[in-house]
Amino acid sequence: RVRASIRPSLIKSRRLLTLILLGVVVWALFAVHWTRDIVHPGGIASVTEIFRALFTPELSPSFLKLAVEASWKTVSFAVAGITLAVVIGFPLGVVASGVLASSSAGRWTSIVPVRLLLAALRSVHELVWAWMFVVAIGPSPAAAILALAIPYGGILGRIYSEILADVSEEPLRALRSTGASEWKVFLHGRLPMALPDMLSYTFYRFECGIRSAAIMSFVGIAGLGYQVQLSMDDLLYGQVWTLLLF
Repeated sequence: RVRASIRPSLIKSRRLLTLILLGVVVWALFAVHWTRDIVHPGGIASVTEIFRALFTPELSPSFLKLAVEASWKTVSFAVAGITLAVVIGFPLGVVASGVLASSSAGRWTSIVPVRLLLAALRSVHELVWAWMFVVAIGPSPAAAILALAIPYGGILGRIYSEILADVSEEPLRALRSTGASEWKVFLHGRLPMALPDMLSYTFYRFECGIRSAAIMSFVGIAGLGYQVQLSMDDLLYGQVWTLLLF
């Protein structure tokens, strides 16, 4: 009887959610100004020209050298940014997991403020951070590195805290039964078991960091995105495709 009563209520809640989502879609459609030109009149010709250049990329030695240098800068920004993000995210993630707290009160007093801090760090996009740092310190490598490190530090800290908190408790109980403190349990039990997942997610974020470093170059920081912008401004689509392939 309990299952029978839960199932109809679940179906009703799904129907309500579906109606809300449909209402949002309809509202969005009416919010669009359909009387204006939605498609640029000369867009088809421009798209044709851009994709035609895919078959004739710029392959001169001088431009290939420029593309290699821009790629190297982009990757170096990502490496430095993610390294600093790990330095920020790891200790905050450990505290935010609450695994070192000895009491329930201490656990919540450490989790809540640190998780709020992590949320604040990752709530601002790295491109916005890049704009602010470019204004503050100019288009230098430090602007790109800090713009990556701050939001990615918040993201890594949040994920690290979840991974550490989800470690199986059975091996940890065995360590505690020998008289090990929470620090020793963390260093010799929890961290070694969580480390593979933490490293896997860190390398995933490193891939995302390379993409973000290229995008941040559009604000004037040297890298692939900056060169793409210069080539696009000059309508040199062959160079654009070469840079995109890199």
